[in-house]
Amino acid sequence: MVAINKYSNVPLYCQLKNLILEKIENGDFEADQKIPSEQDFCEQYNISRPTVRQAINELTSSGQLYKMKGKGTFVSARKTQISIKDYTGFTDSILDSKDPSEKNIISTETVIGQEIPEVSEAFSLRSDGNTEFAAITYTNPVGKDMVSLSISYIPLSLFPEVIEDIQSNKDVLRGKYPLIPNSTKSTLDIVSTDAREAVYLNLQPGQPLIRIKNILYSKSCQPVEYVITKYRADKTKLQFENHK
Repeated sequence: MVAINKYSNVPLYCQLKNLILEKIENGDFEADQKIPSEQDFCEQYNISRPTVRQAINELTSSGQLYKMKGKGTFVSARKTQISIKDYTGFTDSILDSKDPSEKNIISTETVIGQEIPEVSEAFSLRSDGNTEFAAITYTNPVGKDMVSLSISYIPLSLFPEVIEDIQSNKDVLRGKYPLIPNSTKSTLDIVSTDAREAVYLNLQPGQPLIRIKNILYSKSCQPVEYVITKYRADKTKLQFENHK
C-alpha cells in the first residue's frame, strides 16, 4: 500500500487526491464503483476526517467523483470525447445515419415548423404557412450512460416517409431521395437542463449541458435537416486542435 508522507511539502489532502486518481487510472477504482468511506480513508492512511473530506470534495467538484445521498461516493465514468477537429455536424444526423436502430428513438411526431421559432429560422419559413416536419427525439447511449439527447427536424415535403422509415429501422435515404446532406453549419453554447431532459439524461434540472445546433444542407444549399443535440457537460470533453 502506498503511504501518505506527512513530512512532505505536498498537503495531505493533495496526496490523498493523487492516490485516489491513481487508483482510478489503474482500474483499482472502476467507473460507478463506490470508494471507501471517509472513516475508511482516515484509518487506512492515519489522517484526519477534514483532510479526507477536502480531497473528496475537490474530486467531486472537478467531476472525477460523484455522491449519492445516503449511499456514498462513487467514481465518475470517463467523459466521452468530442473532437472539434473531427466533428463534422453529421454525427447526430438522422438522414446521414445508415442504421437508425443504433440510436435510441424516444418519439416520432409531426409538428408545424412555423410554431417552433428555431426551426422556422433554420428553414426560412414564411410566418403564414403550415409546413410540416418530422420531429424525431432520440438519445445516444455510451455504455451504461445516456450522454446526449437529440431532436431532429426533417421537412415532410422533402422526405414524406421519414417517420415510417425510422419506425421500421430502415436506412432513411436508401437512394430514393435526391436531397442528401452534403454540408453543415454548427453552433455551440451552454444551457441548463430542463425537467424533460433531466429524465432522459438522468440529471437534476439546472445542470449544465453542451448544446450543438446543426443545420444540414444539400448540394444545392437547401436546408434538409435541423438537429439540436444536448450533451451532458459532466460526461463530455471537447478537444480543440489547431495548427498555425
